[in-house]
Amino acid sequence: MSVENENPDLFKVITTENELKKRLVGYVGEKLQPDNDEVTVEMVIGTLAEEFPELLLIIAEENFVRGYQQAASDIKQFDIAYSSDNSSEVDSQ
Repeated sequence: MSVENENPDLFKVITTENELKKRLVGYVGEKLQPDNDEVTVEMVIGTLAEEFPELLLIIAEENFVRGYQQAASDIKQFDIAYSSDNSSEVDSQ
């Protein structure tokens, strides 16, 4: 992925406002030991990909399927709209 396509949220430092975030940030911070002691979303995702890939795989698959379903729905709606536009042009001729 090129820099212009990267999601800027990947580089956000995670705030630890709940117990799960505290544990994830603590674990990732101990493992990666970042110079500035700040843990980003990208660091957590990378650690999860390395140590818990089955979780990220399920999330990625679900995201892909939902995106595909949305695209199919959009195409169907476009076809319906296009068909009705063309039929009114034919009726008016």
